[in-house]
Amino acid sequence: MDINILVVDDEKEIADLVEIYLVSDGYTVFKANNAEDGLAIIEKEEIHLAILDIMMPGMDGLEMCKKIREKHNFPIILLSAKSADIDKILGLGTGADDYVTKPFNTLELTARVKSQLRRYTQLNPNSTVVEKEDTNEIRLKGMVINKENHKVIIDGNEVKLTPIEFDILYLLASNAGKVFSTDDIFERVWNEKVYEANNTVMVHIRRLRGKMNEDSRENKIITTVWGVGYKIER
Repeated sequence: MDINILVVDDEKEIADLVEIYLVSDGYTVFKANNAEDGLAIIEKEEIHLAILDIMMPGMDGLEMCKKIREKHNFPIILLSAKSADIDKILGLGTGADDYVTKPFNTLELTARVKSQLRRYTQLNPNSTVVEKEDTNEIRLKGMVINKENHKVIIDGNEVKLTPIEFDILYLLASNAGKVFSTDDIFERVWNEKVYEANNTVMVHIRRLRGKMNEDSRENKIITTVWGVGYKIER
């Protein structure tokens, strides 16, 4: 299957450089130098991953990310010109799956692309996979999680999750009763070592709780163990 990647950056040199590396890895690349043109491409083409620059004239990458998430669950990687922007990304929780700070190592970016695509293609919510009634399905606290078809049903309603959100929920649910620190979750879900403190996991869990309507539930699904981490009770 051809993998289509959208690169949106108003700096042509950066977009062209990213394209060269992605094409050499066998991906098909679509480019746009502003958010509006990028959204138009998404409407016409089947996009499997988007790389968005944050600082763009007009609609910025954060707003574009939110627009994409209204309809699509494919992975989004944000490019941040300054490390200070990372706090903004994490604070807003726009729906991105990862971020890379400029200036970036192109090989690091392509490695992150491969990691996100691997997760997405394995757990694509739109894939036509036959459901199995086996250990791939977890039933817990009014929730049904099916790893084969990436479906999550809570109180009879399907909840649409991004691949990262699904991985976090599946990790906690498949280890019910066990407490995971944010570092544990990051290393298990992102398959990377934690080298410095960051709020990535907390932002994704906050977004996950929002989709699960945790605020309105008397018995929360995800429990915070203060000073330790998170867990889902049996």
